[in-house]
Amino acid sequence: MKNILFLCTGNSCRSQMAEGFCRSLQSDKFNGYSAGIKAHGLNPYAIKVMRESGIDITQQSSKTLEEIEDIEFDYIVTVCDNAERSCPDFPQSNIIHRRFDDPPALAKYAKDESEVLVHFRQVRDEIKNWVNQLPHELRL
Repeated sequence: MKNILFLCTGNSCRSQMAEGFCRSLQSDKFNGYSAGIKAHGLNPYAIKVMRESGIDITQQSSKTLEEIEDIEFDYIVTVCDNAERSCPDFPQSNIIHRRFDDPPALAKYAKDESEVLVHFRQVRDEIKNWVNQLPHELRL
């Protein structure tokens, strides 16, 4: 079983969704984790759109790298450009950059919640599709 970390800026949306999908769809291949350069708390829209997919991420927590420093990761996936730039050195890990758009930034000018959710669903679905392909991409 491989340990995989999804790293983002605030560990509130993208990395949380990736962890949720990894735990749900790839639990036979990976132990999924997420963290952020900072911890901004779980985004309620991320929780909502993941719940629509049948995945409850409310038991996950927003955390920083320091909170999981005792875990050795086989793979580190940076899911945003800031995390890629800020990612510390993990000499024993394979580092992969797979950028996803930031749902709150996409939804910045949304007129109402339904428009906000469109952006969160879009990113959620992109993450789900990518996590589904992860074993093939990593040749596992």
